[in-house]
Amino acid sequence: MNGRIRRPRALRRAARSAALAAVAALVLAGCSTGSDAVASGGEFQFVAPGNQTTITYEPSAARRALGTFSGESLTEPGKQIGIQDFPGQVVLINVWGSWCGPCRAEMADLQLLHDQFGARGVAVLGLDIRDDRQAAADFMRGDKATYPSIFDPAGRALFSLNGYPRNVVPSTIVLDRKHRVAIVYLTRIRLAEVAGALQRLAAESAA
Repeated sequence: MNGRIRRPRALRRAARSAALAAVAALVLAGCSTGSDAVASGGEFQFVAPGNQTTITYEPSAARRALGTFSGESLTEPGKQIGIQDFPGQVVLINVWGSWCGPCRAEMADLQLLHDQFGARGVAVLGLDIRDDRQAAADFMRGDKATYPSIFDPAGRALFSLNGYPRNVVPSTIVLDRKHRVAIVYLTRIRLAEVAGALQRLAAESAA
């Protein structure tokens, strides 16, 4: 025994939920990028501006859409899932692997965002890469993660994110209601920051 008291998972999630409620009014103050962050055409093209790890595409006219983003379900082999399953919704795509310590650590926060923002038209979609299917599925079940995840050991789904760094894990891409890339996090998410961003994007129109 090391003298540390570990709270049950349910209490830890309850504490996170309370913290999330307290920052629900937060507006994301990220790094805004100009037109050099996207291609001049209609589809998204990632260009990293310097060494920034949070990249925000504002104004909304600077955002570009993903052509497609889909793959086989991690927990339902043979079933195809992707952003097309969430029309008109904000979609948070999280790139992860069960072999990645920071990915495992942030999964509870992703589940909390899924629980708290689902009714507001926000979906969480995992992208499991470079992984073993059974290990990844077992981990999601063990952590009681209920949001869907694509099983993509080769990372093929990331090809639609032109220029996106596929070696950065975990990373997170947030799409607005038109499925345009609004924010990229090239690091483990910060719950309060992402909650504020999702609230702001959920308030935007899909028209």
